Amino acid sequence: MAHIYLTFDFAKDEEKAQHARHKLEGWKQAFRLDKKLLYKIERTGAAPTDGEAKPAKAEKAKGKGKGKTSAAATVEAAPAASNDDIKLLVRLAFSGHEKLSEQRWVQRIPSEDPFQGASPIVVKPGDASFESTEKQFDELA
Repeated sequence: MAHIYLTFDFAKDEEKAQHARHKLEGWKQAFRLDKKLLYKIERTGAAPTDGEAKPAKAEKAKGKGKGKTSAAATVEAAPAASNDDIKLLVRLAFSGHEKLSEQRWVQRIPSEDPFQGASPIVVKPGDASFESTEKQFDELA
């Protein structure tokens, strides 16, 4: 199964990156793309501090019913993370007989609103930067 990578550079726009992440999650659920559409967010810039580690715990608490307190914690932590450059890496992994679906997603994702201004780059197998992009995607948590 060949992978296609889409790279989006949101610079320091945390809100737009989160909007894009939310849109991808909606597509994964609506179109049942669990293993066919994977994404990871890379933050480069300042080293992570204790303040950035706490919102991740607050997001986990969000699912337990403490929505208001954790939402307030993530809103307060957003300015701290705005110093980082944010890149979104999306991996499309369709099987050989799904070429048409794969082509439609490669065209659709960069044309949608939150992704347009993020300088989309499509990396296909055989491209010069494919191996480095694949390695970068695998290394992200």
